Amino acid sequence: MLRVQHQPFSMTAVTPRAQLRAVPYPQGFAKLAGVTYIIAPPAPPSLPIIGSEQRFPIRRVFCIGRNYAEHAREMGASVDKGTPMFFCKPADAVVGDGADVPYPSATSDLHHEVEMVVALGSGGRDVDPEQALSLVWGYGVGLDLTRRDLQAQAKAKGHPWDVAKAFDHSAPVSALRPAAAAGIDADTVLRLSVNGELRQQASLGEMVHGVPQIIAALSRLFELKAGDLVFTGTPAGVAALQRGDRCHAELVGVAELAARIV
Repeated sequence: MLRVQHQPFSMTAVTPRAQLRAVPYPQGFAKLAGVTYIIAPPAPPSLPIIGSEQRFPIRRVFCIGRNYAEHAREMGASVDKGTPMFFCKPADAVVGDGADVPYPSATSDLHHEVEMVVALGSGGRDVDPEQALSLVWGYGVGLDLTRRDLQAQAKAKGHPWDVAKAFDHSAPVSALRPAAAAGIDADTVLRLSVNGELRQQASLGEMVHGVPQIIAALSRLFELKAGDLVFTGTPAGVAALQRGDRCHAELVGVAELAARIV
């Protein structure tokens, strides 16, 4: 039997010591929280808080699909009441109230999806639905902007939806209202107008999975933490947006969002 003797890996065996040189740090390299970085770290994404000068830091953005039956039907999909369907957006896709939102590249069919947004002030794993609302810090309203043509292509090929959902500026979100001051219930109305025309409207009681069930299901898949945002699904009426369109989203009595597509 042929036996091969393996030599321990050595940098000097690959590159002569004389050729090894230290890489110089660029001028003005950044420090944050006592850590030195080779480049300046990006500012952490955050949202304003209604009635406060403080801001809410964003950790992760979770979204649920097909959480209103009428929307699922208009998309030609069924609703799975037993297993919620989740996807994610990057935290830096969030843009605040009043921002201009660039029309994204690689699409000719940008759609609006208005949603209630839940902001978590604490987290955990395997959270019981009965305890889930204790994690909620506040509420807002947002738009899950979608490159619908790219989503359709991904669905047809059985591919993930990332390029359709997780692009830059794809998550406009309002200022947040603390949960204790929000007064959320099943009759709270979620709606969106575009250029003054009502496009989407529903009450929160029409959601297939309520907030406690969404949080509990997410916590079985991820460890939730303070700073997480949860988009809770969109009602029927999704449609295309064009450059110049002005959107006005409301979680009535709780939060409002204005955005212009440019």
